[in-house]
Amino acid sequence: MKDIHFFKEPFTTDLNIYHCGIEDCRPGHSFGPAVRDHYLFHYILDGKGSFIVNSQRYFLKKGQGFLIYPEIVTYYEADLVDPWHYVWVGFNGLKAETHLDAAGLSRENPILSKRDGNKIDDCLLTLVQTAEEHNNKGDNYGKTLHLQGLLYIFVSEMIENAVPHRASLSNADLQDVYIRKALEFIKTNYSRHINIKMIADSLGLSRSYLAVLFKKRLKIGPQDYLIHFRVERACDFLRNPLLSIGDVARSVGYDDPLAFSKMFKKVKGLSPSEFRKYHIQT
Repeated sequence: MKDIHFFKEPFTTDLNIYHCGIEDCRPGHSFGPAVRDHYLFHYILDGKGSFIVNSQRYFLKKGQGFLIYPEIVTYYEADLVDPWHYVWVGFNGLKAETHLDAAGLSRENPILSKRDGNKIDDCLLTLVQTAEEHNNKGDNYGKTLHLQGLLYIFVSEMIENAVPHRASLSNADLQDVYIRKALEFIKTNYSRHINIKMIADSLGLSRSYLAVLFKKRLKIGPQDYLIHFRVERACDFLRNPLLSIGDVARSVGYDDPLAFSKMFKKVKGLSPSEFRKYHIQT
C-alpha cells in the first residue's frame, strides 16, 4: 500500500490535496465505520467491493468510484473472492463541493461510473506517482504546485465524465443547480465587491435570467438576497465589540460605512450602532 500524506493547511484555496495513495487489497479488507474531515475519492482499478453510507450498500467494480463526504459515517470492504485494487485522493477547499456538484456527485449520489475514453484513472495514477516522487525529494514549492495542478486536472475529468448526466437533467433540476451555485457564490464572496452580473457570469447565465430564477425559486430578487445576506452577516459581526462599524462594513463588502449604515437601517429598521447597543446590553 502507498499512502502519501501532506501537511493539512486550512482550506483557503479552491482545492487542497491532503493525501493520496494506491492499494491492492486483501480479500475482505475493510475500513470503518469511520468519519472523515475531508473529501475522499476512491477509484477502482480492478476487482470488486462494497461501500456503505446512509444505510445503503453499493456493490462496485472496476471502472467505478465512490466519494466519501466530510462528517458522514461510511464503511467499505473488498470482495472476498475478487478484492478491489483502488487508488484514492483526499482533498478539500472552498470550491470543492461546487466542483463535485458539477461532476454529478452529491451526498445522495456518491458513486461515479467512468465513461469510455475518460482519463480519471490515468489522472489519479499520475497524481500518486508524482506525489511519491515529491515525498522522496522533500519539500519543493514547484512540485507542490504541480500536485495542485494534477488535482485540478483530475477534478476536470470528473466533470467531463458527467457531461451526459448534466445534459439529461430536467429544466427544473437545472434551475435548482443554478440557484444552489448562485447561493454558494454569494456565501463565499459576499465580503468582496461582487455584483449580480458577476454571479450570473460565474454560472454562464444572463443577469436577467438569473433574476427570473431567483424570483421563481426564492420569491426574492438576487440583489435583495445579496443585501439581506450581507446584513445578516453584519448582525453577527456587530455582536463582537472589538469590531468598529467600519470594520463590520468592510467585512460584508462595503467600503463606505455610511452607505452600509443606510442599507442596514433600511433592512433592520435601526442603525448598526443601535443594533449593537441593544444586543450587547441584552
